[in-house]
Amino acid sequence: MSEFGVLSVVPPLIAIALAIVTRKAVLSLFLGVWAGAIIFTESLGLVQTFEWIAGAIVLGGDPFHAQILIFTLLLGSAVAMMWRLGGSYAIRNWALQRVNTQRRAGVMTWMLGIALFFDDYANTAVVGSTMKDISDNLWISREKLSYLVDSTAAPVATLGISSWVAFQLSMIELGYEETGLPEEEIPGSFSVFIQSWPFNMYSILAIVMVAIIVLSRRDYGEMLTAEKRAATTGKVTRDDARPMQDVAGDLGEPHAANPRLASFLGPILVLLVGILVTALWSGGLFEGAGVQAAVEEADYALALVIGSFLMVLSTYILAYVYGVFSLSESVDTTIDGFGLMLTAVTILVLAWSLGEVVSTLETGEYVAGVVEDFVTPELLPVLVFFTAAFIAFTTGTSWGTMAIVTPLAIPVAWDLAGSHDLVAVMVGMVFSGAIFGDHSSPISDTSVLSSTFTGADLIDHVRTQLYYAVTVALVVTVLMLVWGFTEVTPWLLLVAGVVLLVGLVYGLSALHERLFDVEPRQEPAYETISPPEEE
Repeated sequence: MSEFGVLSVVPPLIAIALAIVTRKAVLSLFLGVWAGAIIFTESLGLVQTFEWIAGAIVLGGDPFHAQILIFTLLLGSAVAMMWRLGGSYAIRNWALQRVNTQRRAGVMTWMLGIALFFDDYANTAVVGSTMKDISDNLWISREKLSYLVDSTAAPVATLGISSWVAFQLSMIELGYEETGLPEEEIPGSFSVFIQSWPFNMYSILAIVMVAIIVLSRRDYGEMLTAEKRAATTGKVTRDDARPMQDVAGDLGEPHAANPRLASFLGPILVLLVGILVTALWSGGLFEGAGVQAAVEEADYALALVIGSFLMVLSTYILAYVYGVFSLSESVDTTIDGFGLMLTAVTILVLAWSLGEVVSTLETGEYVAGVVEDFVTPELLPVLVFFTAAFIAFTTGTSWGTMAIVTPLAIPVAWDLAGSHDLVAVMVGMVFSGAIFGDHSSPISDTSVLSSTFTGADLIDHVRTQLYYAVTVALVVTVLMLVWGFTEVTPWLLLVAGVVLLVGLVYGLSALHERLFDVEPRQEPAYETISPPEEE
């Protein structure tokens, strides 16, 4: 239990509340970090504040944060190069003849998000960059696109062979160590993960929710307001929004006279192949390790850096082959691309700094300790779900949440029931809670990156997505309460969950229509308004 008690929860709550109320993410995060320093030092705390900010880039000698910043900056450079090569225009022109409705664009976004299951960062970068110009042309709000990208990226990464699963496998092993069981009685971490799959209900149903929203084209809450604005005015962002990137505004018109699809698809393909090959190589696949072992041991942060570097290199080669611009101009474009990511990098560093604060104040341990007092076997799954969600919401990190909650939840489940089956349920609930909290938090790195690569305002993205995330979480709560008292098969519960979501989407959109006299399905007024200019 944290020595700071309930005060340990204050800094992240200040940051989150201010971000939602003021829509100023940088200021809100900084004030959250500063509040933590005041609590920790019992003084003005400015020195401690900037020490945390500096220390957040390379945490405890672990280069992960620095690698993610390099990955983000390199992707900014690649995006800038692809833009000036005309790649973005080419993919938009190609899509005009094939993806000519909002529903088709939504389905394409959803399918791409599912296909790129191996890493959520790469997922948001590729899908967001690919679909931004297409969705703009069809007058889909940036808030809606960010939701489609964010609500498939992390959830699908928890269901397949990915960097997320590799990390969680190590947490399962750590949790079982805390039980004190003999080694021969501990099941393999991968088999526990497979068993937990149907209990990762939030991730599964969040992906289903995206499909329901896309196919029904019905919205509610602030998302409906955003979609109405886009449909009636052609403005894909609100007038006073602060998009996380504005490629056209910062870089001007493309240099290429004849845009080529290869200028877009080639670098994207290089990124994906570079990440996958580097990840498997770092995991030892080419030195005799099996596929499962290679996935578990892979260095995914290194893979992201190498993949993004190769992506930039490929754009240099294309610029030379097509004769679009010189090496000097390529270098200048690379530097301009770094500038595109300045806001994202600033928010990431401050979000990680807030993570330093909650780690120092032991916020996660305090929350987990409070919840332990209310545990019963029937309620344990739901309590773990909301504990993980609250920790992820207040810390902005799903992986940090898994690191805190999994080693606590597994021994608690074993002590209460002495059942490996209940342990598997806990693993699924930790995944679910971490993703739900992540989707609801303006200080989450995946929220930041989703907004960055779709060109959305971060706080607008979180505010609009929150309605849908809470809807899915409520359905998960009902299903797991039913499971806790009946232990009915989770597959049947998932089917019931899909039916509930369909009913809620139609019911809530109809309620919104009745209360505010706004049609839940917004039809873009193409006939009377010219398509919006590129932002």
